[in-house]
Amino acid sequence: MKKIIILLCILAASSAFTQTRYIGKDHYRVPLEKFFNPGVRNEKGFLDLAKWLVTRDQTLWPNWVENTEKPNLPASLESNQMGITFINHSTFLIQIDGLTILTDPVFSERVSPVSWAGPKRVRDPGMFIHELPKIDVIVISHNHYDHLDIESLKKISKKFSPKIYMPMRAGKELREAGIKNIIELDWWASDYFGETIKITLAPAQHFSGRGLFDRNKSLWGSFVIRVNGYKIYFAGDTGYSNHFKEINERFGNMDFSLLPIGAYEPRWFMKQMHMNPSEAVRAHQDLMSRKSIGMHFGTFQLTDEGIYKPVEDLQRAKLKNKIAPNDFTVMSVGQTIIHNFGMSNIENFNKQ
Repeated sequence: MKKIIILLCILAASSAFTQTRYIGKDHYRVPLEKFFNPGVRNEKGFLDLAKWLVTRDQTLWPNWVENTEKPNLPASLESNQMGITFINHSTFLIQIDGLTILTDPVFSERVSPVSWAGPKRVRDPGMFIHELPKIDVIVISHNHYDHLDIESLKKISKKFSPKIYMPMRAGKELREAGIKNIIELDWWASDYFGETIKITLAPAQHFSGRGLFDRNKSLWGSFVIRVNGYKIYFAGDTGYSNHFKEINERFGNMDFSLLPIGAYEPRWFMKQMHMNPSEAVRAHQDLMSRKSIGMHFGTFQLTDEGIYKPVEDLQRAKLKNKIAPNDFTVMSVGQTIIHNFGMSNIENFNKQ
């Protein structure tokens, strides 16, 4: 009996080792089974949240905003072109090289654990699920409700069976919902989709959790998507840190970046985990991004700033830092643009 118990202990330890050995030690604490942000001390906790909720000075948003743009998806694209449609919040439809990618797809009315309370959208998504073209790839930055929308993913997966890329241990809820084709990545790990798309999970400065007891039990991150040598960066949700410079050091200048500019007030509470527009401009510069688009604003009121403040603050930050008007812009919800990358960059496809 004693030998059986010892054997079971060895197997359990072996299983735990198998589950954790591929996780970078600079952002994972084995004893706690939790992830963390390197270099961040004294992360805001429950008492800080309570203080914010009691003292908050919230600018009211309108009850409803009508979208002024309608998607105009390209029928075809050249090899050096990308079609991109802003659906809402952090959800973009990217068309490139004959494939279609969705980022953090959120189509539900609320971003909340319940359907009757929590942040409610103030505008329709720029496209509805039934209007989507075939989806090949989905990238999900972390498991917060405004980025991981289970009901939307169930519908999209049932219709298209896309391959879904997520950070480590973030796929639990999807698997429980019967969703398949999930690839979980650690920071700096990569996977190929076909022969031309290489998807890498990169760091972000944020946190995870969908309830009271699972904070930081799963990883968060950003994505570098390389297609025929062009580099597309999706920042997910993040505070400003040196990870943008590190991404540039590893991959070189970004050709196109999607950077969050909303959900940043009050700064004493939000600064660690959410960039403001001025910090987003610094991230744009750190990445040496040829073009950046702002996101994470204008659909769900998550923090205290007004609905139009992120766009106004971005404009001021661009002027202050002498950023060319078209180098860092925002899109209207529902708007489609065709981005021309320029000359082929295929020789840099495998640069790590």
